[in-house]
Amino acid sequence: MEAPEFFPPSENLTAAVVHPLCEEWKGGSEGAIFHLASIFLVLGFMGGSGFYGLLYLFTFLTLGFFCSTIWSWSDACTTDTFLWNFALFGICAVQVVHVAYRLRNVTFEKEFQDLYSYLFKKLGVSLTHFGKIVACCEGDIHTIEKDHCFAMEGKTAIDKLSVLLSGRIRVTVNGEFLHDIYPFQFLDSPEWDSLRPSEEGLFQVTLRADNCCRYVSWRRKKLYLLFAKHRYIAKVFALVVRNDIADKLYSLNDKAFDSRGFRYDLRLPTYCHVSPLPELDRTDGFLRVPAQYDRGHRGRVPITITAPEETD
Repeated sequence: MEAPEFFPPSENLTAAVVHPLCEEWKGGSEGAIFHLASIFLVLGFMGGSGFYGLLYLFTFLTLGFFCSTIWSWSDACTTDTFLWNFALFGICAVQVVHVAYRLRNVTFEKEFQDLYSYLFKKLGVSLTHFGKIVACCEGDIHTIEKDHCFAMEGKTAIDKLSVLLSGRIRVTVNGEFLHDIYPFQFLDSPEWDSLRPSEEGLFQVTLRADNCCRYVSWRRKKLYLLFAKHRYIAKVFALVVRNDIADKLYSLNDKAFDSRGFRYDLRLPTYCHVSPLPELDRTDGFLRVPAQYDRGHRGRVPITITAPEETD
């Protein structure tokens, strides 16, 4: 029976002397810098998404790896630990500068920030895409003085798409009031949607400012070029424009009555339902009306009710 070996082979003794094994846990802590580095790293990894989230993330990671670099130099005294922490510190510092530069490029004026928050942010449009939208209008904001016209019926060409930023616009046709336009609503969404990219047309309504108004406009040609390059932006504009048209249609629906005082539904272009009257029993409660939306009229036009002729 061979005696057990209580000592390691001689070739392992040299390695044990050069790299001694940990015989017992240290009684004290590693020092404040080590713990501060760990705190910064924990805070950094709690960052979110987006530009501000990335800026938060890399800022704390930079601070964390900087503290780790100091700790590895002064306490651990190992070259590889110091080099790794220093390299990670440098990478995170470069990322902070890069994200801050990109964030500066997508910073807008207050009115554009409000437009983004109200109209585009809820659709998930990124600041990068919104920057392309702002660049398409060259960041220009226009002003309309009180009682001045944005468009006149039969005279102003439909060559742009505009959003009201402040003030109120009154829409009339033949001197009759249709509806008001409020901030962050499109001024000419029905006209825009009534034309194909290659078509031209004139406003069939008058848009007059009730007070001092500010708005932003995109030229049709430049906007269609942007749509051709970025299909995502084209889909976003199609959504917000048609939603704006629907809002205007519902607001008109509350004010639409025929000559007998019955309300009809503008969403039904050819028929409207009314309560039956004794003299209208044969009409089954329906009146025929002309369509209120026609490409030939280029947008908003007034709707009239044609009462049925009486028969003997």
